[in-house]
Amino acid sequence: MKPFSTLTAVAAPIDMANIDTDRIIPVRFLRKLRNEKAGYDPYLFHDMRFGNNGGENPDFVLNRPAYRNAGILVAGANFGCGSSREGAVYALLDYGIRAVIAPSFGDIHYANELQNGMLPVTLPEEICRGLRAQLQAQPGATLAIDLPAQTVTDTEGTAHPFMIDPVYKERLLKGLDDIGLVLENTAAIEAFEKGYHAQRPWLA
Repeated sequence: MKPFSTLTAVAAPIDMANIDTDRIIPVRFLRKLRNEKAGYDPYLFHDMRFGNNGGENPDFVLNRPAYRNAGILVAGANFGCGSSREGAVYALLDYGIRAVIAPSFGDIHYANELQNGMLPVTLPEEICRGLRAQLQAQPGATLAIDLPAQTVTDTEGTAHPFMIDPVYKERLLKGLDDIGLVLENTAAIEAFEKGYHAQRPWLA
């Protein structure tokens, strides 16, 4: 997966709490094939982005010109709650979202973001509310996230520290998912296998 170190990007405010994974991508779209040519980005927040006639909902934040190229979301509490579908993360990534800032996350969704190279940032409710207010006042404004320093810098230049497990931080910085983590130890694994089979030749 792609490493994550620093990110400065347009941030979109979503003034909603309890955005579940079915809102992020409705389950009916998970039957669609996802590959390099056809990602899940058309289905991100589909039922909020589009009306029954298929036209864009002009009131939804990502349909406003200033936020269309957002790379960061600032949401309410309990983002990604509900079912454990990993497709919710694929939809965010395929749209171009690399980080979500919220007061809290659904546990499984939080882990799925980390596993796929996204950064879920947990900040206090009042700070998230303040960030959303800044972004609403300045449509198209950017936020800066520094993973090594563990800070989010707002539109006024104030840096807000956040916490992240050191193991997850290292994996993001190196771009390691579970498979990549195992492959880092390839030499040790091969050495063990050679020694193990040398002592037990009958297993060959």
